[in-house]
Amino acid sequence: MTEDMAALMQSHLELVIEANKTTNLTRIDSLEDGLLLHVEDSLVGLDECLSAPEGKYADLGTGGGFPGITIAIATGRPTTLVDTRRKKTAILDGIVEELGLADQVSTHTGRIEEMALEHPKAFSLITARALAQLSVLLEFSSPLLKMGGRLVCYKAQVSDGEFNHALEVQDMLGMKLVSQRSVYLSDGETFRTILVFEKTARPRIKLPRPVSYAQKKPL
Repeated sequence: MTEDMAALMQSHLELVIEANKTTNLTRIDSLEDGLLLHVEDSLVGLDECLSAPEGKYADLGTGGGFPGITIAIATGRPTTLVDTRRKKTAILDGIVEELGLADQVSTHTGRIEEMALEHPKAFSLITARALAQLSVLLEFSSPLLKMGGRLVCYKAQVSDGEFNHALEVQDMLGMKLVSQRSVYLSDGETFRTILVFEKTARPRIKLPRPVSYAQKKPL
């Protein structure tokens, strides 16, 4: 990673902290905490993102653009930041413009299930950080991913129940766990697990299911 990339990532964080004074983008309001819990945390999954096939990238539930903008800067991929709240995506549009990334990074406002109808099999890489249970992320991502595309999940903790359920439903969704690893951030206290699933087959059920089914009527 170059110095210019690192500077751009810090500029992104500073713009988010400034915007956070009027809009709830993040609970983190200091540069020091943000560098650890947003920027460094986003970069924990960079190697896994780099291993995905070439092509478009989507960050689901992007919030303040983490890890989406960070990974976009580090990889140069065409990137879509996805969030349901227009107020957040409007702020992100401004941040992306100010960072000079408007030709590379765009936003999508709306439900993930609806996006899958509009952009089926459009992405080679998807990330999700602290968004939902693994089984829900698999269901969200499968219809959006190209064959061979990868979902990179950022997790603070994964219970045995959550992990085992994801393994139970992955075949039905055409997905397969290909790697997992855990790491502490540089503070020596913050623990993260990165899990990578690859789309290896067509799902055996019709996807996407109606909005909210993934959470309210889980597989």
